[in-house]
Amino acid sequence: MPASGIPLSEIFAAANSLRDAGVIVEYALGGALAAIRYTEPFTTYDADVFFIPADPGLSAGIPAIYARLQDHGHTIDREHTLIRGFPVQWLAAHGLTDEAVRDALPIEFEGVTGRIFRAEHLIAIAASVGRAKDRARIEQMFEQADLDRTLLDAILSRHHLTLPKP
Repeated sequence: MPASGIPLSEIFAAANSLRDAGVIVEYALGGALAAIRYTEPFTTYDADVFFIPADPGLSAGIPAIYARLQDHGHTIDREHTLIRGFPVQWLAAHGLTDEAVRDALPIEFEGVTGRIFRAEHLIAIAASVGRAKDRARIEQMFEQADLDRTLLDAILSRHHLTLPKP
C-alpha cells in the first residue's frame, strides 16, 4: 500500500495501543495516505490519524496522546508525532470525520490490524475542504477506486456537500 519507508504497521500499532489504553475510543487512517489504498501511489509527507477522544476535554485528548506515545519512545515535532522518523498528525474527529472513523474499514499491514477511511468518505472530506489538491484527489478516486455511488451520494447528502464541477 504505502511507499517504502512509511512505517504504516508501527502507526497502526501506536494507534491500537492508544485505543487499548483507553486514551482514544477509536481511530482510522485518513488523508492522502489512506487515499493511496484506493489509487495509484503518490507522494505524501505525513499520516493523518483521526480519532474519537475518550475525553473530549483537554484539547480533545492530544496531550494524553503525546504523553503516551513519548512514553513508548516516539518524539514530538510541533503538531506531529514522529514514528520511526515519519510524521503522524493526530486529529480529533467531529462531524464528517467522526462518521468516517466509525465507518472505517479494517485493514492488515505487515501483520498489524488497522482502520482506514472508506473511499467514499475520503471523497466527501475532500469535497468539504475544496482545495485544488482535494479536487484532483476526487478526480483520481473516481478514475481509480471501486466506489459505492449510493453510499457516496448518501454521505454527501447527509453532510450537505456537493462534488466540484470537473
